[in-house]
Amino acid sequence: MIRKIKKTTILLSLLVAPLLGAQATTSIAATNTTSTATTVGARDIVKEIIDVVGLKPRFELQAANIENAAAVIYNGRRYILYNEDFMAAINNAVHTDWAGVSILAHEIGHHLNGHTLSRAGSNPADELEADEFSGFVLRKMGASLAEAQAAINLLSEEHTSATHPGRNYRLASISKGWRNADSQLMASAQGQQPARTEITPRTATRQQPQAQRVSESRYVLSRVHFSSAPDEEFYLTNSLQLVHNTGNGLKVIGKLTKTNNSNYPFYLDSEYLEPLFVTAKGMVVNQQGQRVGYLT
Repeated sequence: MIRKIKKTTILLSLLVAPLLGAQATTSIAATNTTSTATTVGARDIVKEIIDVVGLKPRFELQAANIENAAAVIYNGRRYILYNEDFMAAINNAVHTDWAGVSILAHEIGHHLNGHTLSRAGSNPADELEADEFSGFVLRKMGASLAEAQAAINLLSEEHTSATHPGRNYRLASISKGWRNADSQLMASAQGQQPARTEITPRTATRQQPQAQRVSESRYVLSRVHFSSAPDEEFYLTNSLQLVHNTGNGLKVIGKLTKTNNSNYPFYLDSEYLEPLFVTAKGMVVNQQGQRVGYLT
């Protein structure tokens, strides 16, 4: 059935950033003869997705006469629209109904991250956030990593465009979300409890030995050089933490996470830096594939 749908047509609007304004109005209006759907097949997908993140289902899932799927706001109400034939075709193409679930989770991610409140249109950063949410949700629902990535692996373009990241970046974001959820589930299964040890104030004399130790080879996996901060000292520790050696001591600013992509085997997760990837040759690149640093 997938052969009846051109891949280029699918890519035009599948997983696009929020469709707003006149286009969204037309899409909703065109469905006035279609009854609201709360299930895909025998599953209440929206409820399942919302349940795993602990929210109330404030989205209306509706089959519509559109090409694929979209998250929209119309008259103050939030909708997830989808084409039933398109969903069936994607599931058939990758041989798992998790593909359709991942598409709906991605669209819900646009709503939950506030992307549908903007009229700016698609952009790579929003798409990666929605991809990460999709990976997180599918792991919570019981999908394997390959099942969570199946739809994007088939439908995404190889290279980054003005509106969407390239395939490698999107697969890495799904992997990041999936692994974060997996870590939570593993911790819960093992009955781990939060540590009750209090944080004690650090003194300057305690910080200095740590700053000296980080440069010793047995604690350092690699030195990280950023083009934007050539005189600053950054290191990757043996535990894959990204550490900044500042004048006030060491500061952990991120962590290197493994992906399943051989060309971009690591994703640099940090609240202080834009999304970055490390290539197989040790180059640090941004979402556009531009080199911003390297490892030695």
